[in-house]
Amino acid sequence: MTANLDWGVFAAVFLAASVEWVEAFTIVLAVGITAGWRIALFAACWALLLLGAFALSGGGLLLLGAHIGWLRGVIGVFLILFGLRWLAKAIARSAGLKALHDEAAEFEHTRGELAHANRRAAGLIAFKGVFLEGVEVCLIVVALGAKSGQLVTAGGAALAALLMVMVMGALVRAPLSRVPENAIKFAVGAMLLSFGTLWTMEALAGEAVWWHGDLSVLLLVAFYLGGGWLAAQFLRRGASVSAEVKS
Repeated sequence: MTANLDWGVFAAVFLAASVEWVEAFTIVLAVGITAGWRIALFAACWALLLLGAFALSGGGLLLLGAHIGWLRGVIGVFLILFGLRWLAKAIARSAGLKALHDEAAEFEHTRGELAHANRRAAGLIAFKGVFLEGVEVCLIVVALGAKSGQLVTAGGAALAALLMVMVMGALVRAPLSRVPENAIKFAVGAMLLSFGTLWTMEALAGEAVWWHGDLSVLLLVAFYLGGGWLAAQFLRRGASVSAEVKS
């Protein structure tokens, strides 16, 4: 089991899932404090059960076609699109063009929505929050885990992230606002883009296209991280110059 563990896949899924689970926890926390923990936990558990069924069905379908080259290419394109979205948001936030995500503010916003909601509506808010954030986790698990033998690794990483957030949340009992979410999204965006690039090019030109095979993913991660950092610096400097000209 350990010999087959792909730590790159594990790290990418763990970091991505951690961000999504923190956002889901913030919503459940707000519902629990405002409308009661029974309805909040009941809704969250139902959402997790549905997510588990979704992940198992999707993973099973991909295992049936895990050796089809075009399938890896499709998954690669999906990861590129997913990674671009994450990295673009992280760059915009680093450059000051987009406000940093604030879990404390999100918590207060959710409590405000719950102020005039009944218990059923509160339960739906908790269910929706966990389910929608979890769907993104499942998509990442199924996509990265589609590589032969890594579905268990990806699923285990997502579960480990969920357990970590649950334990931290139970101990703190407050929005996990100290989690460096933007830095994590920056890293995850680069990792998803790297895996997507690797697999898409392998599907188009064969595995021999990459120097040292899968180890090339490390160079791709460094490339995307470096490019993202340079883009953020360029945009921040451009915004500063623009502000000086207007003033």
